[in-house]
Amino acid sequence: MDRTVQLEQKIAPVLEDFNVRLYELKWLSGKEKTLQIAIMKEDGSMDLDTCAAVSEKISELLDDDPTLNEAYTLEVCSPGAEREIRDLGELRTMPEPYVYVRLRHPVKKMIEFTGTIKAIDDNDTVTLEYRDKAARRTAEFSLADIEFIRLAVKI
Repeated sequence: MDRTVQLEQKIAPVLEDFNVRLYELKWLSGKEKTLQIAIMKEDGSMDLDTCAAVSEKISELLDDDPTLNEAYTLEVCSPGAEREIRDLGELRTMPEPYVYVRLRHPVKKMIEFTGTIKAIDDNDTVTLEYRDKAARRTAEFSLADIEFIRLAVKI
């Protein structure tokens, strides 16, 4: 079994105890190895106190792991304000998320949009509201047409 999968399984009870879910677990190379664990709450948010508490518990758990016999730094963090949305089903649970989206095929002669998802219907049609100069406009496309999507920050 892959080392990353083993670690994910090992830390799963800690994440469950804190009501958070794993966004990503990866090893970073550099001057020293870093085990980076990105976590988030069910609503997609995260706070520093939760990261610190989860980090402390995971650290205790991994300190006793004989398979981690090399020096590394543990980093428990949020996936970030502009995180990629990997599970499109998650969009249905978010209250009008502001996103950047790149489509597989142009809609209204555009392939990229930044705006607010206003609705996703039962046929997986997304209604996105965006600004075009001073006017508010809407675009509709299918979830299947999304090539890439991430949260965006309003400026």
